[in-house]
Amino acid sequence: MTIADLRPADPADLDDHVDHDPVDGAHDRADGTDALHAWVDDIAALTRPDEVVWYDGSPAETDRLTKLLVAEGKLIRLNPEWRPNSFLARTDPGDVARVEDRTFICSEDADDAGPTNNWREPEGMRAELRDVFAGSMRGRTMYVVPFSMGPLGGPLSQLGVQVTDSAYVAVSLGMMTRVSPAVVSLIEAGAPWVRTVHSVGAPLVGADGVRSEDVAWPCNETKYIVQFPETREIWSYGSGYGGNAILAKKCFALRIASVMARDEGWLAEHMLIVKVTSPEGRVFHFAAAFPSACGKTNLAMLSPSIPGWTVETVGDDIAWLRQGPDGRLRAINPEAGFFGVAPGTGEKTNATAVSTLWGNTIFTNVALRDDGDVWWEGLTDEPPAHLVDWEGKDWTPGCGRPAAHPNSRFTVSAAQCPTIADDWDAFDGVPIDAILFGGRRATNVPLVAQARDWRHGVFIGATVSSEQTAAAEGTVGELRRDPFAMLPFCGYNMADYWAHWLRVGERLGEHAPAVFQVNWFRKGDDGRFLWPGFGENARVIEWIARRVEGSAGAVSTPIGRLPVVDELDLDGLDLPEEDVAELFEVDRASWLAECDLTEEFFDRFGSRVPPALRAELASLRYHLRG
Repeated sequence: MTIADLRPADPADLDDHVDHDPVDGAHDRADGTDALHAWVDDIAALTRPDEVVWYDGSPAETDRLTKLLVAEGKLIRLNPEWRPNSFLARTDPGDVARVEDRTFICSEDADDAGPTNNWREPEGMRAELRDVFAGSMRGRTMYVVPFSMGPLGGPLSQLGVQVTDSAYVAVSLGMMTRVSPAVVSLIEAGAPWVRTVHSVGAPLVGADGVRSEDVAWPCNETKYIVQFPETREIWSYGSGYGGNAILAKKCFALRIASVMARDEGWLAEHMLIVKVTSPEGRVFHFAAAFPSACGKTNLAMLSPSIPGWTVETVGDDIAWLRQGPDGRLRAINPEAGFFGVAPGTGEKTNATAVSTLWGNTIFTNVALRDDGDVWWEGLTDEPPAHLVDWEGKDWTPGCGRPAAHPNSRFTVSAAQCPTIADDWDAFDGVPIDAILFGGRRATNVPLVAQARDWRHGVFIGATVSSEQTAAAEGTVGELRRDPFAMLPFCGYNMADYWAHWLRVGERLGEHAPAVFQVNWFRKGDDGRFLWPGFGENARVIEWIARRVEGSAGAVSTPIGRLPVVDELDLDGLDLPEEDVAELFEVDRASWLAECDLTEEFFDRFGSRVPPALRAELASLRYHLRG
C-alpha cells in the first residue's frame, strides 16, 4: 500500500465521518493504517481544509511544492549560479523564534511538569485548542507528512505523522526527517507513532484590510505550542516559524521523546555527536550538550588544528541514546538535516557549515544580495554595499540595523555536510565513549575536567550554566542555569530527569561512558579570552580521547580530574604560563559561593531532587573546605 492509496476523501464529505473528537486525546481506534487514516479524516473535519495531500518526500513532490511556494510569494528562488536549488523565506516580523511563554506541557499532574515548564491542565487546554483549530485551515491545503526519526525501522528510531497547512513546513520536514511511504507501512504493521498537528492559524484582517492569508507569510497573534506527554501528542497553532512549526524538531525529538525515554529506559538529549579518529586509527564517539552560543555547532563540525586527528559529524543538535546488546550506550542522530543559526557562521568560524550550504538549502530571514545569493552577519568580514534585508527593505552598511535577523536559519540535508561521518546514519547507532557538558563561563570552570564517575557526571550536567554580563568583570555573577542544555526542552520535571540519568548509569555499570566538562570561554582579569577556541579545541578533544583509552594522566581536585598540563598539547599556541595556570585554576572561595547558588537552584525542585545530587553538592563543599 502506498501513501496515494490512503488519501482521504474531500474534506467537504467528512461531516458525517467524525465519531471521535481529534482533540480529546483518546485514540481508541484500531491500530495501524485504519487509525492513521481515521485520525487524518478527523483532523480534516475539524480544521476544514480545501484539500488534503499526502506528502511522500520524493524529489518530484518537493519540487512541486517549492514551485508552488515561489508562485505564492512565500519563497524566493536564489540565483542557481551561486546557490542551486535553494530558496529564501521571510517570516512575519512577529514570528521569528520559539515562543517559550506559549509553550505548554500538559501532563495530568502539574508536579510532573515541574517548576521550569509552563503547565496547563490537559482538558482545559484541549477545549482551547478545539476552539482555535475549528476551521483554521479553510482556504488552504492540509499536508499529511509521515516521517521517521532515525533510520527506518531502527532499534533507536521512532515514527511520527504531522498534519500542517504550511507547504514550507512540509518541505522542511522532508529535509529534517526521513519522510517516506515506508513509514505508513510500519504504522500499518502496528508500530507506535506520535501524532502532531500544526496550523498557521485562522486568517486575520489587519487595519489596512489585508488578510494575513494574502501576505507572503500568514500567522496568528494567538499562538500555542502544546505537548501532551501521556498521549504522545503535539498541537501547534498560530506560528509558521521552524521550531514552533516543524514539530519533529524540539517538540517531538526532545519534549515528547524525553518522556518516552523516561518511560522506556533510554535518553533523548540536546546533544551533538562526533566521530573522532586518532593518528593511530582508533575511533571514538563523543556526545556533547552545550546551551546556545556555547560552541555546539563549531564542535559538531570541528576542523582540528593538530595533525593526525580527524573529527567527523554524526549530528549537530539531537542525540537519542539507548543501551545496546553489548551493554554499551549507543546513540543515533534522529534528524536527517541541520536547522542551524546563520549569523556568526562564516569561513573563519565554521568553514564546514558554509561548505554544507552550497545548494539545496532553505534560508529563512537572512539578507538577499543583489546577485541573488544570500548574506548574513559573520558570513564575510565585509558586508556587501547593498542588500535587501530580512524584512524586504533596502539595507546598506551603517544603516543601524542588522541585515539578517539574529535568529535567521538555514535548513539543509545532513548528508550534504563535507565532514559527515560514514556511520552517521548507522542503523543501530554508534557506541558512545564520552559525554561532554559545557557552558559559557568567564570564571571558575576550567578548560576541561573529567568527572570522577557517572554520578558526579550527572551532578556536572545538572549544574551547567552560563554567566550573565556581570561575570565578565571577574565576579561570580548571576548564573543562567541550563541543566544538560535541556531546560527549555525537557518534557517533564527536571529533578525527575536527573533521577532518570542516575538510573541509566546504574544499568550501564562498567559500560557507562566517561563524563567531562569543557569551557572554551574563560577570561582573564583584563577580559581577554584565555583560550583561542575554534579549531584549537581539538587539543582538548585529544586529551579526552587519551583519557578514554587510558594513556593520559590527570590531577584530582575538588571539582574533578584536571589534565597534567605537560600532557596537554599546547605546541605552537604561545600561551603565557600564567594564562595556562588560570585556565585550570580552582578558586575555592568562588566555588563555595557557587555551591550556595547551586543549592538555591536545587531548592526550586524541593524533595524531588535525587539524594545522590544533594550528596555530590555536600561532597564538593567538604573537599573545597579541606
